Amino acid sequence: MADTAPAASDLSTGSSKSPAEFLKAIKGKQVQVKLNSGVDYRGVLACLDGYMNIAMEQTEEYVNGQLKNKYGDAFIRGNNGEPVVWDLEGNRAASCSVE
Repeated sequence: MADTAPAASDLSTGSSKSPAEFLKAIKGKQVQVKLNSGVDYRGVLACLDGYMNIAMEQTEEYVNGQLKNKYGDAFIRGNNGEPVVWDLEGNRAASCSVE
């Protein structure tokens, strides 16, 4: 797996971590996953894989900023657009296309 993505610092996170390093660092922390459809999922990042399949715990689903559902665990398939993962301090993990 070649890591050719720009460093996260290039995306104004204030550090020099690659997107893959950033995602490892936020595993187990509160995150927000935003899909192209505009739906946001907020919860604890349990794990993810190279296809950007994302498993979350204590997940809440927001549509247009309004809480719609609460899930214990949620699985977001990586082919649901191009998910963008944020930690709750506002740091973005690039476009999250992990190759």
